[in-house]
Amino acid sequence: MKGFIRVMKALSDPSRVKIIKMLSRKEMCVCEITAVLKLAQPTISKHLKILEDAGLVDFSKDGSWVNYRLDLQSANQYAEVMLEHMQNWLEDDKEIREILARAKEVNRASCNAP
Repeated sequence: MKGFIRVMKALSDPSRVKIIKMLSRKEMCVCEITAVLKLAQPTISKHLKILEDAGLVDFSKDGSWVNYRLDLQSANQYAEVMLEHMQNWLEDDKEIREILARAKEVNRASCNAP
């Protein structure tokens, strides 16, 4: 039951749901997510850590860049199922559409180097 509760708590925050929706489109670094959501970098990092602990996101390093993506083969079966369902959820939500449009435009070249 702990895995289920961890996933539900992680997805109970609107910012974390937005991050999941953006990562469903492409891998992103912290600076890109920060630029889209207009939140402080430490806040984004905290959200990503919660999502990672729940088995919803994973990361890889590329030099000094850290790229985040959905963990589609999570060890947490509840995370895997929720990510599958969330692919199509909220697609008609105005705020999600706006965020996804901004995410499409942002790139790390416009961010400060890590």
